[in-house]
Amino acid sequence: MISITIDNLVKRFGSQTALNGISLRVEPGEIFFLLGPSGCGKTTLLRNIAGFYIPEEGRVLFDNDDVTKLPPHKRNTGMMFQSYALWPHMTVAKNVAFGLEERKVPTAERNSRVADALASVRMEPYAERKIAQLSGGQQQRVALARALVIRPRALLLDEPLSNLDAKLRLEMRTEIRRVCKESGLTAIYVTHDQKEALSISDRMAILESGKIAQIGRPEEVYRRPHSRVVADFIGETNFITGKISAAEGEEIMVETEIGTLSGVVGDSDWKPRPGEAATVSVRPESWTIHSDSKGATGPNTIKGRIGESIYLGEVAQYQFQAGPLALKIFELNPHLSTRPTDCDLFASASPQDVVVLKK
Repeated sequence: MISITIDNLVKRFGSQTALNGISLRVEPGEIFFLLGPSGCGKTTLLRNIAGFYIPEEGRVLFDNDDVTKLPPHKRNTGMMFQSYALWPHMTVAKNVAFGLEERKVPTAERNSRVADALASVRMEPYAERKIAQLSGGQQQRVALARALVIRPRALLLDEPLSNLDAKLRLEMRTEIRRVCKESGLTAIYVTHDQKEALSISDRMAILESGKIAQIGRPEEVYRRPHSRVVADFIGETNFITGKISAAEGEEIMVETEIGTLSGVVGDSDWKPRPGEAATVSVRPESWTIHSDSKGATGPNTIKGRIGESIYLGEVAQYQFQAGPLALKIFELNPHLSTRPTDCDLFASASPQDVVVLKK
């Protein structure tokens, strides 16, 4: 296991700055995700780590080794791409063995390592099959085995599950995490899929315009986003604008067009002041709907009516019209397929679920 340190990395393409002073550290054995909207720099960062790009400024360190200017084949990293990049004319075993043959590994050791790699991804019964005889999920397992067989210092993954259907993506999420943890691999994983990141990662970095917007554990980033960009990218949320009326200790009061909301600061480095403009973020599942005001006695209680509703079995999604705002509310395990639309209802949220962001 190795650590990977990115030290003030700058990468330009002509007049465009793709990475603007990126610094982060991935701990040994950690599964670290890079996320963000298209063009934010996540794939560019991964390619700098892999050696496909050389930065204009900054360093890439594997443990204490400076690999910034080393070519890819000398960094000994395993790569998985969006396309599986498998040889269709070769068997599964031959595909997995390809990297070992290039490294002139003796036949006996090569066969043993191929068998171990296929066993780790549960593909040993398919060793003699051609790639065209495999499903998409099986091909992805072969690509993972091929990356593992060279015993890489780190595993780098560039949206590896984007070509799979929803069911296979769920299956492979679990498999990739299992294999990385069992192999003790340090892994850096690029994706735009928030569910992948939340379910697999140990920590993640959200990138915005070539800079890091936030780094943290999945639950930290989801529950305490530092900015509107992060809150909007990770999951769904309701944004409510307002003005800070009181800021004492951890409790922040914000005057909004649907009433006063009590919440907590998302970014601990920001010290809000009364009178300052702010944005409140409340996740749809954080609201609880009550049929009357007696059940909604908390500080963040609003009155409204159900507009559109969508019943999805395990969850019902409502458009809750509260004054001028239409809020999105999710009700988990709904007992009714629809809520009444012709009467007033009340929705409340815990202050711990109301995140105050700098506007």
